[in-house]
Amino acid sequence: MGGSGAAMRIAVIGAGVGGLVFAAGTQADGHEVTVFERRRSSDPAGAGLTLFGNAFAALDILGLGDAVRDVSSSTIATMRAGQRTPSGAWLTTLPPSAVASMRSIHRAQLHRALIDQLAPTTVRTGRTATVPSDGSPRVAAGGEFEEFDLVVAADGIRSRTRTGLGLDTGLRYAGCTAWRGITAEPVDIREEAGETWGRGRIFGVVPLRDGRIYWFATANAPAGTRFEDEHGTVLRLFEDWHDPIPACVRATPAGAVIRHDLHDLAEPLPSFVRGRTALLGDAAHAMTPNLGQGAGQAIEDAATLAVLLRGCGEGGLDTALADYSRLRRQRTRAIARRSRMAGRVAQAEGRLSASLRDAALRLTPGAVLSGLSRRMQDWAAPTPSRLAPAHHPGDAVV
Repeated sequence: MGGSGAAMRIAVIGAGVGGLVFAAGTQADGHEVTVFERRRSSDPAGAGLTLFGNAFAALDILGLGDAVRDVSSSTIATMRAGQRTPSGAWLTTLPPSAVASMRSIHRAQLHRALIDQLAPTTVRTGRTATVPSDGSPRVAAGGEFEEFDLVVAADGIRSRTRTGLGLDTGLRYAGCTAWRGITAEPVDIREEAGETWGRGRIFGVVPLRDGRIYWFATANAPAGTRFEDEHGTVLRLFEDWHDPIPACVRATPAGAVIRHDLHDLAEPLPSFVRGRTALLGDAAHAMTPNLGQGAGQAIEDAATLAVLLRGCGEGGLDTALADYSRLRRQRTRAIARRSRMAGRVAQAEGRLSASLRDAALRLTPGAVLSGLSRRMQDWAAPTPSRLAPAHHPGDAVV
């Protein structure tokens, strides 16, 4: 799937999901791509993740969809999924249409699948990359600046590039901490998946391709709270919740439990672009994980920018970057806002607020849930007709 424009030299900062998808897509289009990763190894830290139809629509545009499908699982789409109470009673069951496109994947397998799409020397590990504050397309990674036509920074929620460009709006603590893990062996979840909502606590269960279970748990806590035994803490918090929650925790090696406080961007960024440097993924719009769209939105970013670059050449690059910032700011701002709101509702801790939340879930019609899911997954590649609206001052490249 080659592009028709002049080949460019592109630098990508960060070898996470979004950065690798963009690198693979643009390299396939004939651009010369270099990925700078500050860690010594490009193997990712993390557990599992879920991708919805919008992510696969974006991957397909870049010719990467089948490679990701080959290492992911659609098992959850055949199960009963939704929200439950700690006793196991169902609050709501998601309509089949809401989960039909959902696939789960081990983050390490996704990473390997994307790395396999790249030329062998594309990723340079152990390189902390910086760019000039004016966003000119130059990268210093342990030596003198190297010149590029475009720099794309996909360096995560605590993006040094975002801060260096003067675009940072700060981070907001979501009020809860989160654990993640993958069981060492398959666990029987009885064809049931999804989330269980308690008072100030959530536990989620997602099946992986090989029968193992990716799980995540949250608990309201002050920012920076320390736990001596992460595995033991999760087991204590959820040991009296319905099966198979305790079994999933017990089947996970103690050293394999990951925890981090949840944050999102305090305010939307004024732009995703400064000069010839663009922000992508969490660096541009870090959001809470409540809608399961973090990776999906990074993949949408990657596909949107890659498509806009096709045929633009050097002369049209500034226009492509302005269009990217405008389109992606509008889309991600809405989803981040919804995710933040969903997190506040899901983490309700008071007896009354949690009871009202549960009652509202029980009364929500399936058609409403299907509509919300459909709108969240409504993404299409940019075309000239989609770029018709005039630029607004707040969406300009700065």
